[in-house]
Amino acid sequence: QVYLVESGGGLVQPGGSLRLSCAASGINFKIYTMAWYRQAPEKERELVANITSNGRTNYVDSVQGRATISRDNARNRVYLQMNSLKPDDTDAYYCQARAYGRDFWGRGTQVTVSS
Repeated sequence: QVYLVESGGGLVQPGGSLRLSCAASGINFKIYTMAWYRQAPEKERELVANITSNGRTNYVDSVQGRATISRDNARNRVYLQMNSLKPDDTDAYYCQARAYGRDFWGRGTQVTVSS
């Protein structure tokens, strides 16, 4: 059974920071491309950032320079550090694992940016 469990979301003021974490189990973590997506109600899910098995990263333009995705293959975890948060960053954030045409998803963690 594959599990992806996100944590680290919450309420943060504009300009603040959060570190999201995704713990994976049931997969050979190190071969998977890991990604963070986000989704607001009634909107499509949007890729925020991903990191390949060899550590190459990619970011959506709206978070470039404010977000850092990283992975710890020894702990089967992927992280998303987000700084200078804006109200537009308010969304549910989801962890994805992808390899060989298979996708697995977590249940998400809510990030709310508000004063």
